Amino acid sequence: QVQLVESGGGLVQAGGSLRLSCAASGSIFSINAMGWYRQAPGKQRDMVAIITSGSSTNYADSVKGRFTISRDYAKNTVYLQMSSLKPEDTAVYYCNVVARSGTVTRPYWGQGTQVTVSS
Repeated sequence: QVQLVESGGGLVQAGGSLRLSCAASGSIFSINAMGWYRQAPGKQRDMVAIITSGSSTNYADSVKGRFTISRDYAKNTVYLQMSSLKPEDTAVYYCNVVARSGTVTRPYWGQGTQVTVSS
């Protein structure tokens, strides 16, 4: 099994910055993509940013130029640097890791961390 521990959420004023972290641990044979999703109240969970094992990145249009995803391969950790935050970025942010444990490759989800941006 794979466990994900997220940290870094909180309350910030519009225009501010936050950095989210997500560390994967457990019986990890390999990690493919790592990413962040978010879910605002009453809305579906949407992709924010993804980084592949080859360090290719993909961002939602709404965060391009403001958010940066990165990963530390040695620590099995993915980061999301969020800048120029807007009230509409307010959501619960979930880490997602596609990892192989034993012979099974599947996605794992973190517990979620709240990000609140005040206007």
